[in-house]
Amino acid sequence: MAIIKLMVEGGKMTPGPAVAQQLGPMGINMGKVIADVNVATQEFQGVTLPVHLTVNPDTKEVTIKVLSPPTSELIKKELGLSTASGARLKQRIGNFAIEQVIAISKAKHESMLSNDFMATLKSVIGTCQSLGVLIENKETKEIMKDIANGMFAEEIAAKKTNVDPEKRKALAVYFATIAAKQEALKKAEDAEKAAEEEKKAEAAVKKK
Repeated sequence: MAIIKLMVEGGKMTPGPAVAQQLGPMGINMGKVIADVNVATQEFQGVTLPVHLTVNPDTKEVTIKVLSPPTSELIKKELGLSTASGARLKQRIGNFAIEQVIAISKAKHESMLSNDFMATLKSVIGTCQSLGVLIENKETKEIMKDIANGMFAEEIAAKKTNVDPEKRKALAVYFATIAAKQEALKKAEDAEKAAEEEKKAEAAVKKK
C-alpha cells in the first residue's frame, strides 16, 4: 500500500506533475482519481484541505480520506476571505459570534488530540487571535476571560451554531466602524510615507 498526501482546494483538484509522478508509474487512472477527490471535497469549496490517497498497486484501488481543513482555512471560509491580515496587531479582518467559533470547533474537534471540547474551542480562539478576528466585538483575550467567568456557558454546552440574524447584523455594523478606522489609518500612513519619499527625492536632487 502507498499513501499519497495532498493539499487540495475543495472541489477543484487539477492534474499536476506531483500527482502524475506518483500515480502514473502504478498505472492508476489519474482522471478518475481527480474526479473522485473533487466529489469527496465538494462541500469544502474555497478551502484548502489535506487529502490522503491510499493506493493498492496490485488491485489499482484508491481509497480517498478527506481530513479536516486547517482551522485558519475554516475561519477564512466563515468570513468569506481568501487571505488573512498581514499585520494582525494593526488590522482586524472580521468579527465572529461565539456561535461561529463553536461551529468551527465542532468541525475540528474529531481531529484534535484532546477529548475536551473546551480545549478545542480555546484552540480555535487562539487561531482567531493570530489571524486578527474579533469575537463578539472583543479581542480574544477578553473573550477568554468571559468564558472563564461563565459567559456563553449555555451556548457552549449546547454547542449552538445558529447565529440570530439581528446579532449577525449588529456584529457586522460594529466591524464596519473598525474597518473604516483601519482604512483611514492606512491612508494616513501611506500619505506620510509618500511625503517622506518626496522629501528624500528632493534632498537627492539638491545634492546633485
